[in-house]
Amino acid sequence: MKIVTIYRSAALLIITAFISVSPVFAQRQSVELRVLGTYSAGVYNQGASEIVAHDPFTQRLYTGNGATSKIDVLSIIDPSQPILLFSIDITPYGRQANSVAVKRGIVAAAVEANVKTDNGKAVFFDTNGNYLNAVTVGALPDMLTFTPDGKKVLVANEGEPSNDYTIDPEGSVSIIDIDFGVQNAHVTTANFRAFNNASLNPSIRIFGPNATVAQDLEPEYIAVSDDSRRAWVTLQENNAVGVLNLRTNEFTRLIGLGFKDHSLHRTAIDSSDRISSSTPGVIEILPRPVFGMYQPDGIATINHLGETFFITANEGDARDYAGFTEEVRINSLLLDPAVFPDATFLKTDAQIGRLNVTKTLGNFDGDAEYEALFAFGARSFSIWTGRGEQVYDSGDDIEQITAHTYPLFFNAGNTNNTRDDRSDNKGPEPEGVTVGEAYGRNYAFIGLERIGGVLVYEISDPRSPIFVQYINNRNFMAATNTPAAGDLGPEGLHFISRADSPTNTPLLVVANEVSGTTSIYEVARTR
Repeated sequence: MKIVTIYRSAALLIITAFISVSPVFAQRQSVELRVLGTYSAGVYNQGASEIVAHDPFTQRLYTGNGATSKIDVLSIIDPSQPILLFSIDITPYGRQANSVAVKRGIVAAAVEANVKTDNGKAVFFDTNGNYLNAVTVGALPDMLTFTPDGKKVLVANEGEPSNDYTIDPEGSVSIIDIDFGVQNAHVTTANFRAFNNASLNPSIRIFGPNATVAQDLEPEYIAVSDDSRRAWVTLQENNAVGVLNLRTNEFTRLIGLGFKDHSLHRTAIDSSDRISSSTPGVIEILPRPVFGMYQPDGIATINHLGETFFITANEGDARDYAGFTEEVRINSLLLDPAVFPDATFLKTDAQIGRLNVTKTLGNFDGDAEYEALFAFGARSFSIWTGRGEQVYDSGDDIEQITAHTYPLFFNAGNTNNTRDDRSDNKGPEPEGVTVGEAYGRNYAFIGLERIGGVLVYEISDPRSPIFVQYINNRNFMAATNTPAAGDLGPEGLHFISRADSPTNTPLLVVANEVSGTTSIYEVARTR
């Protein structure tokens, strides 16, 4: 589904007939997610449950609570009744823990500095919350993970700029060697300076004001191969993935992810949140003359017949700072009449006029008119070979599935129950992804940040995923700022294998940023 040509007659792309929202995907109900229990931090829309990790030896969950700048530690010995045991205060080390991971009795936290452009820390505790050590990492450590062999901790340092864009730290990955214990931790920084003067794939976006490549690339999330030799790092704003060699501790390649053609039937989108200025939107999942930038947030890896594939949740993200913003609505742009002869019609509210796109791409000849339009994210998840060849994309499945399941609340936001609210932005926003093996088959679990819920796909053959289930532990009949609303804004997903589970069945744990809830699902076998 990568772009082949971006010059195309807009008249050929507009299809006015309504496309049925009945899902056009295969389904196999081999497993079923069932809610077992939920813990609520009691704080709304303050990031009170963002990323969650599990320790199988104590049967505890560790979840970052941005509202209190703590890590909340929950017992799930009985997952139907998760209990808060204690919290770990992060304020002695920085502003908040953006990520947490646990392995072999060690809890690691990525801690953002009080000034986000300053270097942060990776802080280590034992499972009882006792401080062990801290090391300095890069600016805005946003995610961290242990390698499967437990010898290293990798930290994605996003390096976001200051709001006025006068300070723009380099993005990097800190590689923390803990093979001789966390007290003897050694940090190596993998940066992107080698690419500053390199010829890059044209779909890799380098566009920050006065930024070098090393400054502009912003690591978001990391997934590691089973043999702990390679890692793949999402560079969300840049529409790219970096490949990190963990033997040399250097980035060896930048993979440009290309663009998704939304003018095709199976890659259609709902592009508007309203019919007119006074009329709410309706469900219209239609081919549109727009390209999507994949811009993944979450990433996971899977080994299939000795080959590593990586899976991306194609959320999308725009740079929006006081010193620089890229996001504009299509109705504010001049469109080249040679490419878009029906521009006046296209720019109406009911078509694509309200859709947010980037102003940094699409004006190829440097005049005042745009020859192509590029929206944020791809409203899908994708599977790629380790070399970056796309072998699968879910197309418009996510919008079709959510429209079929919740037609009255399709593309609602995570702070409101308004139908079509997010259609002019990034739709359902697939943000997090994790994988796991259950009952001899492999599954991907994808969290949808806006409308909420989790999609389950069997990926035993990564080239031919099969839709299994969509479950949403949300009550649309309740106001979103009340406990009755249930789970809102799933952020972090963590799979617990049968061997590590307190119930002897696989579990999925979901941290919900907006509702401040952490929910535990059983991955139940259905046949």
